[in-house]
Amino acid sequence: MSSQTPLLHDHHGKSDLHQALIERITRELTSGIAKNGKASMVVSGGSTPKALFEKLSHVDLPWEKVTISLVDERWVAPESSDSNEYLVKTHLLRDKASDASFIGLKNSALTAKDGVIQCLQDISVLSQPFDVVLLGMGDDGHTASFFPDATALDEALNTDAACIAITPPIAPYERMTLSRKRLLDTRSLLLHIEGEKKYEVYLEAMKDGEVNTMPIRTMIDQQTLPLEVYYTKG
Repeated sequence: MSSQTPLLHDHHGKSDLHQALIERITRELTSGIAKNGKASMVVSGGSTPKALFEKLSHVDLPWEKVTISLVDERWVAPESSDSNEYLVKTHLLRDKASDASFIGLKNSALTAKDGVIQCLQDISVLSQPFDVVLLGMGDDGHTASFFPDATALDEALNTDAACIAITPPIAPYERMTLSRKRLLDTRSLLLHIEGEKKYEVYLEAMKDGEVNTMPIRTMIDQQTLPLEVYYTKG
């Protein structure tokens, strides 16, 4: 079976890009609620989605029926500025979206490895499939916590478990990440990238090459559902 070809959504400027993503996310969450009485979305951290999150927080939705979680998390205190949970609570779970439920990946275990069992229990309540998975991508071609040459990368890409502890070789902090299999268990798989540099990284990832050197390829080169790339070079 051949891979699904990514679908590209090119937008002129961040404002147009954010509006398109908001419309798509709103549509998917509304559909999930209509079908199942609830909806779920997992999102990425980093600086790229901050403005999108703030705009999304003002959207009229029955947010009390939406559960939000994370694609991955640094093993730091949730109140740390380095925490993806902190970012989401600060920029998304506010205003109208403050009624949404949130399930974090960080727990009280001393290490991410020690926290896997609790994390598996915590995220087991998330609906299957997700309604929205919103990925980001680093300049090194990583997505989620699938970092090039990371300890346990192969396991993260091949395990049947929903989450796994992983240690980046360069980036700080041990991480907890949803596995590739769990991320692909979604009705919509979206990649949000901004800027010429990120776009060039994506084009490089589209070429033949090792997944280990650019792990975003594992979300591009798969047969489950097409990755949809929402981007602006401006």
